Amino acid sequence: MEAEFYARAPGLCEEIGTSLETKVVGQFEPPAFDETLVGRVRGAAEHLGYSHRDIVSGAGHDACWINDIAPTAMIFCPCKDGLSHNEAEEITMDWAAAGTDVLLHAVLETAEVVE
Repeated sequence: MEAEFYARAPGLCEEIGTSLETKVVGQFEPPAFDETLVGRVRGAAEHLGYSHRDIVSGAGHDACWINDIAPTAMIFCPCKDGLSHNEAEEITMDWAAAGTDVLLHAVLETAEVVE
């Protein structure tokens, strides 16, 4: 996405008669989370019959920093119309319950309370 932006933005700006100046701030590579924990989250979702997919988060969540010192994984719940990190973000109770259920099962497996 970044490469496409830098490739297309100058031409688009020229078309509308404006200039472009950029400054990169706060950029970092997304972390590689703990594969065991990611597997437990994935397994919990599968066991509970929830659809799921792996995604990359580069938003600077606390887990990205905790990952430097402790095994970490993240669970994302869907948002209405895919709108996230915005004041208009909205989640249904069912989606929140599903995410919580996945988290509970992954934690219980990690704590060796259940297999």
